[in-house]
Amino acid sequence: MDTIRVNADFSKITGSIKPMHSVNNGPASIRGNGNDGYFRDAAIPFARNHDANFAPSYGAPHTVDIIAIFPDFDADENDPASYDFHLTDEYNERIMAAGTKVFYRLGNKIEHESKRYGAIPPKDPHKWARICEHIIRHMNEGWADGHHYGIEYWEIWNEPDLHPQCWDGPDDKFFELFEIAARHLKACFPNLKIGGPAITGVGNKRFVIPFFDYITRDKSNPVPLDFFSFHCYAKTPLDIRWNAVEARRILDEYGYTDTETILNEWNYVKGWQPADVMLYSYRVIPSLKGSSFVAGSMLACQHSPLDHLMYYDARINTGWNGLFDALSQTPLKPYYAIWGFGKLYKLKNEVTCVSDCDDVYTAAAVSDDGKEAAILLTYYKDHESIDGTRCEDEAKRVRIDWSGFAADTGVTAEYRFIDGSDDTGVRVEEVFFGDRGAHIFDLPLYTTILVTLKK
Repeated sequence: MDTIRVNADFSKITGSIKPMHSVNNGPASIRGNGNDGYFRDAAIPFARNHDANFAPSYGAPHTVDIIAIFPDFDADENDPASYDFHLTDEYNERIMAAGTKVFYRLGNKIEHESKRYGAIPPKDPHKWARICEHIIRHMNEGWADGHHYGIEYWEIWNEPDLHPQCWDGPDDKFFELFEIAARHLKACFPNLKIGGPAITGVGNKRFVIPFFDYITRDKSNPVPLDFFSFHCYAKTPLDIRWNAVEARRILDEYGYTDTETILNEWNYVKGWQPADVMLYSYRVIPSLKGSSFVAGSMLACQHSPLDHLMYYDARINTGWNGLFDALSQTPLKPYYAIWGFGKLYKLKNEVTCVSDCDDVYTAAAVSDDGKEAAILLTYYKDHESIDGTRCEDEAKRVRIDWSGFAADTGVTAEYRFIDGSDDTGVRVEEVFFGDRGAHIFDLPLYTTILVTLKK
């Protein structure tokens, strides 16, 4: 049986653990009996509120979307009476009460139905921009009996390259709307981060290249873009990582070298067609394989130019939710991958950590005070057919070595596993003396291991 080597050196800090474990949408209920505690335990950094309008527990059709908050486009955008913020405020507050920040999508949910409502291009893009301005002023500046939430990220639209479900109009009309809104909002709120447009994928050059050509056509005054958001659904973490690298390349090519890259929709998809392949994907999402895919994607993107990653989706009434059971709201296997990465995130400081196997993804971190450290690794590859048949023998062992972490009274090492068992508690505990340690484990495919070291 092959033995994989994973080596972490806690004496070599290489940077920061990035927010790779953010999600779309917040706790499942706004009236108690929710999963708020699980958000806190995983230290989930941000919840993007796109598609909240689908969820009854968030307020459904009265929540977040522009057409829900400002239902009559012919009304006076300067009159507080034209707006309905009630359920959106409740929803935002529940997210923040769980210790998670709101990432606010300005626009509307995806519409798969035969008639479009929010996907129709606004008949006056300047007025649409002013409506967005007043939403921000309500959330952050107290306008219209509002609040001072301090929401930093404001995203213009969602998937405008998906016709007609998200944009039922020509591309150039969206480019115009984006420029008008971005320039207006950045002028009103220079200290906030204004960006978008949450495209379906950076590989869609039919949309991406014309979009960037348009917003940079005035070389002396390009459209402000604090962050560039995009999506990716794939079957391997390396596919996810490629999109992160490609987004950075495109931004740099067009002169947006300081613009953040945010992949704010992603999940496992083996293929969109035919139907049985998509059904297989839905089965994988909440499974052990889905958990390993989540862990591997976060770890792969930690070692990429990406600034921020947001899993789709944490709302419980969708097949895209692999984090929580829809009835009990208790965690599924992929939640524990998010939780494990949250352990690294709380430690803050990334250190050197390498694997000698391309299918084993890993990262490690140490705390500011040097009293706690952790290693997260997972073994993932997409080598099975949709009936679950494996293509080859996947059995391996892993030897986890670490160094540069010592205490006179010894170091306690705790090992947790996300695997075929129902137990995610401490499986093995040891005490090491000196500045290094090692342990060898069997490593079945799709197993994730979290090693925690404490002085």
